[in-house]
Amino acid sequence: MSECGGRAGGGGSSSSSDDAEEERGGGGGPAGSGSFSPAPAGASSAGRLRRGLRVASLMARRRPELLCGAVALGCALLLALKFTCSRAKDVIIPAKPPVSFFSSRSPVLDLFQGQLDYAEHVRRDSEVVLLFFYAPWCGQSIAARAEIEQAASQLSDQVLFVAINCWWNQGKCRKQKHFFYFPVIYLYHRSFGPIEYKGPMSAVYIEKFVRRVMKPLLYIPSQSELLDFLSNYEPGVLGYFEFSGSPQPPGYLTFFTSALHSLKKDYLGTVRFGVITNKHLAKLVSLVHSGSVYLHRHFNTSLVFPREVINYTAENIYKWALENRETLLRWLWPHGGKSLLLNNELKKGPALFLFIPFNPLAESHPLIDEITEVALEYNNCHGDQVVERILQHLRRVDAPVFKSLASEPPAQLLDPPRITVSPCCNTVVLPQWHSISRTHNVCELCVNQTAVGIRPSSVSVPQCSFLEMAAALDSFYLKEQAFYHVISDSMECSNFLSSYSPFSYYTACCRTINRGVTGLIDSEPDGFKSPNIAFSSLEKECEVDTPGSIPHIEENRHIFPEVDMNNTDFTGLSCRTNKTLNLYLLDSNLFWLYAERLGAPSTTLVKEFAAIVDVKEESHYILDPNQALMKFTLESFIQNFSILYSPLKRHLIGSDSAQFPSQHLITEVTTDTFWEVVLQKQDVLLLYYAQWCGFCPSLNHVFIQLARLLPADTITVARIDVSQNDLPWEFMVDRLPTILFFPCNRKDLSVKYPEDLPITLPNLLRFILHHSNPASVPQNLANPPTNECLQSEAVLQQGHISHLEREIQKLRAEISTLQRAQMQVEAQLSSARRDEHQLLRRQQTLEKQHSLLQLHSEQLQALYEQKTRELEEVAQKLQELADASENLLTENTWLKILVATMERKLEGKDGAEDLTPPEEEHSDYPEPSGAPWLLGSTPPPANISSPLAAERSNENRTD
Repeated sequence: MSECGGRAGGGGSSSSSDDAEEERGGGGGPAGSGSFSPAPAGASSAGRLRRGLRVASLMARRRPELLCGAVALGCALLLALKFTCSRAKDVIIPAKPPVSFFSSRSPVLDLFQGQLDYAEHVRRDSEVVLLFFYAPWCGQSIAARAEIEQAASQLSDQVLFVAINCWWNQGKCRKQKHFFYFPVIYLYHRSFGPIEYKGPMSAVYIEKFVRRVMKPLLYIPSQSELLDFLSNYEPGVLGYFEFSGSPQPPGYLTFFTSALHSLKKDYLGTVRFGVITNKHLAKLVSLVHSGSVYLHRHFNTSLVFPREVINYTAENIYKWALENRETLLRWLWPHGGKSLLLNNELKKGPALFLFIPFNPLAESHPLIDEITEVALEYNNCHGDQVVERILQHLRRVDAPVFKSLASEPPAQLLDPPRITVSPCCNTVVLPQWHSISRTHNVCELCVNQTAVGIRPSSVSVPQCSFLEMAAALDSFYLKEQAFYHVISDSMECSNFLSSYSPFSYYTACCRTINRGVTGLIDSEPDGFKSPNIAFSSLEKECEVDTPGSIPHIEENRHIFPEVDMNNTDFTGLSCRTNKTLNLYLLDSNLFWLYAERLGAPSTTLVKEFAAIVDVKEESHYILDPNQALMKFTLESFIQNFSILYSPLKRHLIGSDSAQFPSQHLITEVTTDTFWEVVLQKQDVLLLYYAQWCGFCPSLNHVFIQLARLLPADTITVARIDVSQNDLPWEFMVDRLPTILFFPCNRKDLSVKYPEDLPITLPNLLRFILHHSNPASVPQNLANPPTNECLQSEAVLQQGHISHLEREIQKLRAEISTLQRAQMQVEAQLSSARRDEHQLLRRQQTLEKQHSLLQLHSEQLQALYEQKTRELEEVAQKLQELADASENLLTENTWLKILVATMERKLEGKDGAEDLTPPEEEHSDYPEPSGAPWLLGSTPPPANISSPLAAERSNENRTD
């Protein structure tokens, strides 16, 4: 202030104003700039930017060299960043240019650079085009390459095959197409398309689909081909068009396009489209007017497209056919990944899966025709005449003239099944009734005998079909207790009246045998003979024979294919049973792995297999692989499944027993070895486990020790993985792990280990010793033991005692070792506890310090907020002072100018007074008070000096 005031008092006006401006800039910098002091909390970005610009301008005015240095430093930083980023990009290796995916000699046009525009160009010039979009790295694309080439070699003269690399990032295909999977196959028929193919990537299937796209309509010129078309298992749509009047009758292009829409929506082509041009042939399917469309259905009423209700468009025709079609057989095409296809179909009910080798390019499929015949008979509940006519056509039997389908008679029920008049016989094995006798009964059951009854003889008698025996069996099983006797060589015969027909009798001649029988039936091809029974004495060893070697009456039906070929009992069976089957077809050339999982042999010459899967009953049944897959075997298989007490045996799937060596202490049991290991020979302790059972592996060491203790020649310790091996229902368990004990000679008295008892070695030993007590086995008291026998028994017992003593010593040594280990573990535990206590104390100390630091942090935070508020207030006050200072400086400047002006006026007035004559002092015209004081003018009066002095003193105080 004093310096600024001194300059103002001793210098001129220009210097004083310059100094004042410099002081304003210097004084306003700290107050107005946020760069030199901490920015107040809550200041806006705009305010900070303004302050920064003000500081920059001040620096440029005071220190221009610093501004140039900052600009140079920023440019250097930008150059460094650019150089670093350019070096980082150079690290990435550019993609290699694409190469040809197909060979140069291939009939496929390979656009390996993704030239989608060229593909569109060549597509417009061709009638049928196949576009194969691929990715060079895709395994499916590589596998499909050979199939595409094979199909192209067959159709290259008619179809243009184009392959496009849709993965090259610089190609138009990658930029315009966004596929989620590869490969993708599109077909175009002239301007119609794309038609995406999603079927198997096999050359024959691709070729078949391309041919369907080339010729979506099948021409029907004759009645025989019409029957072939209608007897197909796939739904059929027929269109009638008269080409005599015009080369292209009205509606033909629409019908043609609807066939292409069918292929576009359903890549399997399940709906077949045909064209009839003959007026008389069209009347057979109730088509009268040209342009009419007919949908054939086997069991429901066939339909004609209602043109008066629905618009005659390609989309409407296809949707109408799809909504009203009737599916007889359905092909399944699992893609090999996760899918709900099989699950959704199995939820509908029991399913019959037929694996057959299928060639889609073959002109005829005899096996599929037989399966179609079976399906038609199975679902023909009302004896429809059209279905009968189609069946006769499938059997290639001459039939009357084809009647019009337009006037189908009302459905009539078939005559009730009739049993043949001539007698027939079969061998029946009665189930075991162990509460009365441990014997089996083998009976010769003959139906349609006289009321008196005729004893079966060795004369040739045909075997009865299954349904012919049904009435007799149902009544016979109710009275079968009359044939349970002790083992006897005699044959007893009885006559019964059939409960279903008062005019039919049946004769049953039975004999009883024991379970140790080895051979029961010897049948000769020239006729039926009475069973040749072989008896064997009861053995004292712990052995049980293999279950039921006597077949059921249905299992030998394939030996007599000439019997019951025209039987009508199978017709309409789906309506007479609660276990209606859904029929599915699978190509065994593609999906034989599924058949192997169901029980088909892995090595077979003919890949034909049939299996019934019933998810509700948690079981499935397979057709004997030794039987050929044909009409009468399928009918027998379906009949056996459909009856109430099905003779079919649930198929059991198990692991391969060859992968488990027999030298282990614990015997691994599979489905195939369960009967041999568990139900024969000696005492067996069986553990049920699964790979997903977390608790089961913890029992391994217990069972290993148990197997070492027990003698292997008397007790077998075994286990079975129930997740990989199926067992009969009576041997399954409801929880894992489960332990069952099967004692010798008493397998039917198996015992379950208590669930509430811990599974330990002593408990298992007590459990085994308790339930394998020899006292429970009946002894033969008629022959008392001899001395030699007693001595040998004593020696044997002494050997067992010595063996147990050695084992006890080993156990004691192990116990002492375990005790020493326990002491060491306890010492380590005590040390760990001490360390744990120390760590706890340290943790508590650290927690206290943490709480103190947190409290101190909160106090500092509060203090920081307080100081921030104070700084904001101080900054606001300083800003106000700075504004006031600027105003005062402005006023000071104006005062200086005013004072200087007044001083010059005063000086000029004083000089004028000295030069003025005396007479002018008394002039009559005084000067106005507001006139300027020029040189030579009269100075102001003396009374002005005092205010000037006061103003000067105020100016000095202001400075």
